[in-house]
Amino acid sequence: MKTFHNKVAAITGAGSGMGQQLAVLLAKAGCHVALSDINKKGLDQTVELLKPYPVKVTVDVVNTAEQAQVYAWADKVRKEHGKVNLIFNNAGIAMINTVEGHEIHDYERMMAVNFWGVIYGTKAFLPYLKESGDGHIINTSSIFGLTAQPSQSAYNASKFAVRGFTESLRQELDLSNYGVSATCVHPGGIKTNIAHTAEMSPNVSKLGMDLKKSKASADKLMRIPASKAAQIILDGVKANKRRVLIGPEAYGVDLLQRLLPSTYQRLFVMGSKFSL
Repeated sequence: MKTFHNKVAAITGAGSGMGQQLAVLLAKAGCHVALSDINKKGLDQTVELLKPYPVKVTVDVVNTAEQAQVYAWADKVRKEHGKVNLIFNNAGIAMINTVEGHEIHDYERMMAVNFWGVIYGTKAFLPYLKESGDGHIINTSSIFGLTAQPSQSAYNASKFAVRGFTESLRQELDLSNYGVSATCVHPGGIKTNIAHTAEMSPNVSKLGMDLKKSKASADKLMRIPASKAAQIILDGVKANKRRVLIGPEAYGVDLLQRLLPSTYQRLFVMGSKFSL
C-alpha cells in the first residue's frame, strides 16, 4: 500500500492518543475513516479534529472485548463505506500489579481487551480486506511485547500474545497472496493516556517499588508525541514492515533482548532496585 488516498481505515481506540492521531493523519492523506472507542467523548473530540478534511467519517462506540460488537461494527463499516482497506487494532488497557496480587479476572480482562480485541478485529475485518485486494492489518503490541518487566505480568502476557499472533498471521498472509499484509507495532515512551489510566496496585511495594516514583519515571519516559508515533506507523505500513519500533526505548529493548535473551531479566531486576 503506497498511498492512503481514497482508502478506508477502521481504527479502534480512536478517541485519544495514537488512535486519534492516526485518524488525523489518514484523513489528511485523503483516507476515509471509521472510528471506534469505548469513550464517546473522546470520539467526539476526534471528529472535531477531522472536520477540515473532505473525507467520510463514521463513529461507533465499541467495546473491543466484546466479539459481537466488533463483528457488528466491521459489517457496518463495510456497508457504510463500501469497502475496508485497513484495520488498526489499537485499543488497549494497562495494569500494574504483582502476579500474587492480581486476581484471575484481572488477567481475563487484560487479555479480553488487549489480545482478544486484536483477534476479533483481525477476524472480523479480514474478509473485507481480502475483498478490497489491497488491505493491511496493524496490531499494536508494545516494548512490553519484546521483554518482560516486574509488575507487568498481565500486560506482558497480552502484548507478547499480540506479537506472536501477528507474526504468525503475517507469514500466513505472505503465503496466501490475498493482497493483504500485517504489521506488529511496538511503541516505547509515547505521550498517551494509557500510562495515566493504568490501574496501579500498592502490592508492588512488596517488590520494593514505590508507586509515586514509578509513575514519575514513567512520565519522564513518555517523550514521543502521539502524532509522531502515528506517522512512524503509517510509514511502516507503506514500507510493508513486519515490525515497527517506535522510540529509542523500543530499539534499545529490542537490541537487549537479541543480545541477552535471558540475562536481560537480571539487568531489569538490578535496574529496578537501583532506581528506588
